[in-house]
Amino acid sequence: MTRKSSRRKKKKPAELTPREKLKMEIAAELGLLERVEQEGWESLTLAECGRVGGILAQRMKELNLS
Repeated sequence: MTRKSSRRKKKKPAELTPREKLKMEIAAELGLLERVEQEGWESLTLAECGRVGGILAQRMKELNLS
């Protein structure tokens, strides 16, 4: 019998896409970044998500990143 190793492989942090970087920047501007980093995007309310998404869409349109 083989024993499964109790050590888990650590994942390398993935490179953020330009869209994800912009999303994080907007979250920081709205004062939500700390919560997102600690608890994840699912910790935000629908209103907060909508606000981030709305600003993200606007900025992407301005920067032609669609």
